[in-house]
Amino acid sequence: MPFIIALLGIVGAAYFWAQRARNARDVVGDVADMANDVRLAARRFGFSRKLNVHPVESIEDPRLAIASIATAFIELDDLPTAEQRQLLTVQIRSVLRANAEETEEMEVLGRWFMTECGGAEPAIARISRKLYKLGGAEQMDPLMTVLKGSVTSLSDRQREALEDITRAMRVR
Repeated sequence: MPFIIALLGIVGAAYFWAQRARNARDVVGDVADMANDVRLAARRFGFSRKLNVHPVESIEDPRLAIASIATAFIELDDLPTAEQRQLLTVQIRSVLRANAEETEEMEVLGRWFMTECGGAEPAIARISRKLYKLGGAEQMDPLMTVLKGSVTSLSDRQREALEDITRAMRVR
């Protein structure tokens, strides 16, 4: 009887470790898929990484900059809810006149730019300055439309970010 219990314990442990290995393999596959999504989105927007230049400085499309700022804006306080992400997607599609595929790619690149900047706050400041270089203060209206349409109530950090954006866009 002790032999059977030991054998069942060994089989149970082997099954447990096999499941853990399978889960690890799935996670690695998911990370590889995310990297591929970023690569494909960047290629679609003609983004090319230049040596010794921050990725944000390579943005050439003001729509991509606006979507990136909005993506960082909704992540200022906490991870955004599904409702907030859906509101952002609707705003990007309607205000920036993007189709579903472009919208998804803009959001993926926006998250990547945010991580490259080291967080939401530095991303908003840096990409806002880049947006001003791309289109001047005229880009403020579409940006504010997207931002206001993608949040239901502003937090303190989001209010501070709006002040940073207005300074970067040289509106005041």
